[in-house]
Amino acid sequence: MADEHSHGAQPQTKDNLIPGVKHVIAISSGKGGVGKSTVAANLACALAVAGAKVGLLDADLYGPNIPMMMGSTTGPEQKDGKIVPVENYGVKLISMAFLVPEEAPLVWRGPMVHQYLQAFFRDVLWGDLDYLLIDLPPGTGDVQLSLSQMVPLAGAITVTTPQEVALYDVRKGMAMFQKVNVPLLGIIENMSYFVCGHCGERTEIFSHGGGERAAAKLAVPFLGRIPIDPAIRDGGDTGHPIVVADPASPQAGAFRDIVKKLMEEVGGTGKAGPSIDSLLKKIKQPFSAN
Repeated sequence: MADEHSHGAQPQTKDNLIPGVKHVIAISSGKGGVGKSTVAANLACALAVAGAKVGLLDADLYGPNIPMMMGSTTGPEQKDGKIVPVENYGVKLISMAFLVPEEAPLVWRGPMVHQYLQAFFRDVLWGDLDYLLIDLPPGTGDVQLSLSQMVPLAGAITVTTPQEVALYDVRKGMAMFQKVNVPLLGIIENMSYFVCGHCGERTEIFSHGGGERAAAKLAVPFLGRIPIDPAIRDGGDTGHPIVVADPASPQAGAFRDIVKKLMEEVGGTGKAGPSIDSLLKKIKQPFSAN
C-alpha cells in the first residue's frame, strides 16, 4: 500500500521536520460542531484498515479530544529526548490532551501556538508514514497559518454539515487555504441524513445536498456523505470509532468510500483543487439552492 501511493508525495521543501511522512493532510472545518474530529478519527482508522501507515496529530490545542475518541488514555513515552506517539487501532497519535491536565484551559497567543505545533512535528518520532492527518481547530486562526508555514501539505479536507449557515463558513476556510497555496482535496458532508432504525425512513435533518452543491460551485471534489447516527456518536464517546467497532455497518462503509477517493486523489497525482484566482472568483458568488 505504501509503495502504491508513494509517487504522489509532496516534496519536503520547508524545514524537513517530518522527512518520513509522505502525505500530510489537514482536516478542517469552517465552524465548530460539525463533527470534524469524529471524521478525522474514523478516516485515520479507515486508512490503517486499508493497510496504510497512519498518524493522527490533534492540533486542536484548545479543545483536544482525539485521545478520547481513539480510546487512548495513556500518555506518550520518551526516547532519546523525543516523544514516542501513542498507538491505537494501528494509528500513531499525539495530542496536547496527553500533556496537560484534562480540565486545564490553554490561554495562548500566536507565538506559543506556533512553538508547540512545531514541537509536535520536530520532537515526535513519527517514523515512516504514508499519511499524517492533522485535526485542526475550527475556523481560520493561528494553527492553520502556522501549519501551512511548517510542513508541505498534500492538501486540506473540509468537513461541513448540509445547512447554509455551515456552508457560509466553508467558503472562508477554503479561501484561507488557497491563499497559502494549500490544495483542496475536497468536502465531506457530515450529519448528512438520518435513517430511522425502526422503520428505515430517511430524514435530512440539516437540509440536503449542501456539501455537494458547495463542492460543485467551488470546483473541488465532493468526497462523500456521512449519516448522523447514534453508533457514530457512541464510538466517539467510548473510544471505539465506528470503522473498527462495526466495520460491516453502512456507516463504516461511508468512511471507507471516502478514504478510497482520498487515496486515489492524493496517491494518484498529489495535486488537487482549482487555482487561487478561480476559487476566489467563485467564492464571491452566493451558493444556489438549485
